[in-house]
Amino acid sequence: MNLSASIENGLIRHCSPTLACLKTANLFAVECNCTEELDDIIQKWNGRLSGKGLTIIRLSEKNDRSLIYVFRENKLLHDLNCPKINVFLRNNGYPATDVDSAISTLRTHLNELDEFPHEIGVFLGYPIDDVLGFISNKGRNYKCCGCWKVYRNEREAEKTFARFRKCETVYMRLWKQGWSVLQLTVTS
Repeated sequence: MNLSASIENGLIRHCSPTLACLKTANLFAVECNCTEELDDIIQKWNGRLSGKGLTIIRLSEKNDRSLIYVFRENKLLHDLNCPKINVFLRNNGYPATDVDSAISTLRTHLNELDEFPHEIGVFLGYPIDDVLGFISNKGRNYKCCGCWKVYRNEREAEKTFARFRKCETVYMRLWKQGWSVLQLTVTS
């Protein structure tokens, strides 16, 4: 599969809840030994999707694998403006929590820290209580697990996971029937 097709496949397979405006953001990885080509493809996708309120960036790159972050800036800004999230990020080395500064700091953490930064859950729209629960429990003792490990409000999380699974199923079916990513992306 060529790189352009890998990106399109990743958008549908891993980002349909974000395309449908049900979720703040998603991540997926692509194998790529040519970041210039990848950046060109991402730029083209951003040109197509910018009017829909969606942004795609290469968040990090290690060993010919690039981590692609697909997000809705308005939802991310809303999440970052939550006082509890704002305090959490500041306590974790984020000097500013506007979208650009926060993503810049996240990039730095991804590239410089030995382990995956757990605060990434905030950037994916996970509930802050579950992000904090994951950190304090070191990933153990969760109530249920879907897109993330749940430490609080299990019932609501299960409903959310079911919505995401249904969205993913519908988007995959429609994409296989010939619908484009652009057609499947909701405007926010």
